[in-house]
Amino acid sequence: MHTPGKTAEANWKPYSRLRFHDVPQATLSWLLDPHSLTQRLIARCPGKFTVEVIDEVWASPAPSERMLLTMKPASVARIRQVRLLCNGVPWVFARTAIPYDTLAGPVRRLKLLGTKPLGAVLFADKSMRRGELEIAAINKSDFLYRQATAGLRTKPQTIWGRRSVFFLSAKPLLVNEIFLPAIHGK
Repeated sequence: MHTPGKTAEANWKPYSRLRFHDVPQATLSWLLDPHSLTQRLIARCPGKFTVEVIDEVWASPAPSERMLLTMKPASVARIRQVRLLCNGVPWVFARTAIPYDTLAGPVRRLKLLGTKPLGAVLFADKSMRRGELEIAAINKSDFLYRQATAGLRTKPQTIWGRRSVFFLSAKPLLVNEIFLPAIHGK
C-alpha cells in the first residue's frame, strides 16, 4: 500500500513534548540520536548491513506528511519504502516522501538511490539541514504499523518511530524511521 487512504496515522509529537517515561529505555537512544542512523546501524550490526527496497513510486503522501512538506492536497511525491537489515533481519522500516519539486537540480540524484542508504547521501551533503524531530508510538491502527511489521513473525503491540524534514539545497523531503524489535537483539 503506497497511500494511507482513510486509515489512521500516528500521533506525532515534537521530541520536546515527549514523555520520556512512556518510551522503552532501549528505544529512547535510537529515537533521540541526532546523527546518521545509517552509520549507527552499520556500527551496531555484527555482520552485513543492507537496504531492501520495498517500493518506490509516485503517490499521494499521508495527510500529516503533506502538511509537514507544505504540499497542496492533489500533489504527489516520490514515496520510497525500505527495510534496513542486519544479516537479513529487519531492524528499521523507513518511509521517505520527496515532493516532485524537490527532485530538480542536484537533488534529482535521490531518484537513483537503489539499495544505497539515503542517510549516506543526506549526511554527506554540506547543504543538508534537518528540521525538528517528531516521535510517535505507532500501533496496529496506523498504516505505518502494517507496512513496517509486514513479514515479521512476532508483532509487538506498539513500535516507535521518529520523523523529520530534511532540506537539501533548501528543498524538503520527509524521512520516517520506524524501529523494529530486532534492533534491540530480541
